[in-house]
Amino acid sequence: MVIQFDEAKFRQLILYIAEQCKDHPYFGATKLNKILFFSDFIAYEKLGSPITGAEYAALEHGPGPRRLLPIREDMLLDGDILIEHCGSQQRVIALHPLEMEYFSPQEREIVDSVVTALKHQDAESVSDLSHRFLGWQAARTEFLATGQTTIIPYETIHVSNRPLDDSEMAAGRALAEKHGWHFE
Repeated sequence: MVIQFDEAKFRQLILYIAEQCKDHPYFGATKLNKILFFSDFIAYEKLGSPITGAEYAALEHGPGPRRLLPIREDMLLDGDILIEHCGSQQRVIALHPLEMEYFSPQEREIVDSVVTALKHQDAESVSDLSHRFLGWQAARTEFLATGQTTIIPYETIHVSNRPLDDSEMAAGRALAEKHGWHFE
């Protein structure tokens, strides 16, 4: 599947998230990054395609949309948003009404659930949560090895390191026996 980036939808998602988080005490640039990331990747997992198709880079402090800063600057120049500085936070303030037709009810439900789940978490805890994502860990390892920006594939949402349950272990053993594989 070829994933196309929809910049107009990305811009609307920024406005939507800013509006949903306007009263959240910990909402700032880091949290915006992570809500965008989790929303797109969870949509890919649940719906088969991301909401915006943005590319997410493995940054030092977790995943972030590769084009967020230039798009945010364009949105500032276009008068779509305002950036409010509250201590160390850079809060995006939506200045235009949202165009909700960009989003399906399922997409809005995903974004709303991510916003709700992260509402009371500060930037550090949201970053820590994103660091558990194996796709970011793998892409960051590649970045550290090569020094080049590494994009996190959406497909990595399906990668897990949870322990296998008994039935999965039995199925693995049966498959290994069938093919003559040895493992411990």
